Amino acid sequence: MKIIKLKINTKNHNYPIIIGSGLVTKIPNLLNNNSIKFGKCLLIIDNKIPKKLINKIFKSLPKKKTITHFFNASEKNKNQTSVDKILQILIKKNFHRNDCLISIGGGITGDVSGFASSIFKRGIKFINIPTTLLAQVDSSIGGKTGINSKYGKNLIGSFYQPSLVISDISFLKSLPRREIVCGYGEILKHSLISNKKFFLFLNKNLPKILNLQSPYIEKSIKESCLIKKKIIQIDEKEKNLRKILNFGHTFAHAYEATLKYSKQLNHGEAVLLGIISASKFSFKNNLLPKNEFELIKNHLTKIKLPLKLKKNFLNKNIKDILSFMKKDKKNSSRKINLVLLKKIGKPIFNLNFESKKLYSFLNKELND
Repeated sequence: MKIIKLKINTKNHNYPIIIGSGLVTKIPNLLNNNSIKFGKCLLIIDNKIPKKLINKIFKSLPKKKTITHFFNASEKNKNQTSVDKILQILIKKNFHRNDCLISIGGGITGDVSGFASSIFKRGIKFINIPTTLLAQVDSSIGGKTGINSKYGKNLIGSFYQPSLVISDISFLKSLPRREIVCGYGEILKHSLISNKKFFLFLNKNLPKILNLQSPYIEKSIKESCLIKKKIIQIDEKEKNLRKILNFGHTFAHAYEATLKYSKQLNHGEAVLLGIISASKFSFKNNLLPKNEFELIKNHLTKIKLPLKLKKNFLNKNIKDILSFMKKDKKNSSRKINLVLLKKIGKPIFNLNFESKKLYSFLNKELND
């Protein structure tokens, strides 16, 4: 497969995203080709990554002083304690700004590593090697880093762009289907907020994409990255347009937090549930036409996930869901800010709703 290179150009920093298969054996060339040099590097590695792939990375890295820290990636470990452990290593090993931190893992590993990179000596070089489909199409692009707190998801963090992103599709073959579906949720979201033609491609080729068939998976990753690239280059720090990337996420983050980030509902599944909630809320508020809503609903049905809220929640959970939605960082008033759809590919944002309206909507969903 031909290597795909995309260039992200933000106001403060430019960096490449390299997409291809077998890239972990070419790390020295990728570093040289992109003029990235460093003395020491700290590898933050998700401990669920197969040893075969880790060994390939070790063999391909330049013969420099390399320190390894294995990380048990989970929403519960996406916290300040995990960041402090990384900072302690960097300080004890006398890392400097011209040294490097390399994240090898999914979005949680990348978020924690990126946040630690941003606050160590006010910024150390950061290379992201996302190993999940979700991370390759979403969290590795755009420079958002962050950790969770008991008050909600991603409430503590920074904007910090990496020096390089290496998206090796070889990692995806080691993932269970649930993780592939998890990443697909973000690909679908990107199509819904930006490109109906891409949505129709996904709708036609869903089984091939979920089975990682070439060239369908490569095209899906590339197109998804291009959509996010276009948005973040216009609005790097989520002042305006970038808010549309949160389509479905206000619901999704509240669903995850209400379930205390349990394995019952992973992030991608929560996003898919959030997408159907936001789409239905758009339809119920006379924004999204019925035929467009049915297209989205039928597509989600093909994924064979339980899309009914009552599979995961009870009426007594509504108060908690709304409490977390109110704490969402997009809110600037007591109302709840949502991104909704007018059409597939046509989002509308900065819409504020009273919690009573959302309570009524969630109550009906749980009792239908």
